[in-house]
Amino acid sequence: MDVEEHRILEAADGLFYARGFHAVAMAEIRTAAAVSLKRLYQLFPAKNELLLAVLDHHDAAWRGRLSAFVEAGDGGPLAIFQWLELRVGEPGFRGCFRLNVYAELGARSPRVAERVRSHKADFRAYLESLTFDGDLADHLMLLFEGATVTAAATGTTAPARQAREAAAQALSRKRREPYLG
Repeated sequence: MDVEEHRILEAADGLFYARGFHAVAMAEIRTAAAVSLKRLYQLFPAKNELLLAVLDHHDAAWRGRLSAFVEAGDGGPLAIFQWLELRVGEPGFRGCFRLNVYAELGARSPRVAERVRSHKADFRAYLESLTFDGDLADHLMLLFEGATVTAAATGTTAPARQAREAAAQALSRKRREPYLG
């Protein structure tokens, strides 16, 4: 990826996240990325193609930040909720970028829907790698996703804290279960 393409993806990511896909014009992205409109359309012939690239770009960056945070701590699954609490406290937090895009376009764009589903499946697999338990990964994912949406709607970090507490209880119960293997 060249420098201009990276600037375009970063600019589009920020604008789409802040305002939504339909509210952002290609000319605004061009201006924010400091590239010519001709270059923008050379790299991304259609706004929908740009969105798909942004979803991939955003996903890679999101996963990288999350896994780095988890690994910098104890590597346990509760770290995802600590990271979420920090994230939802940031100015301009609007919830899950992919779910926002899905809400705006998912029913009309199978390619967007597939990208969102793929991200969620990958996140669930990541949680399973942290917990070594598929059922527990499902529960933690629901807590994480619910906390993300609720935090965006309420504008507070409390849902992330509450989700972390519920996850800690679930992990504690799991540790106390007898091994029946």
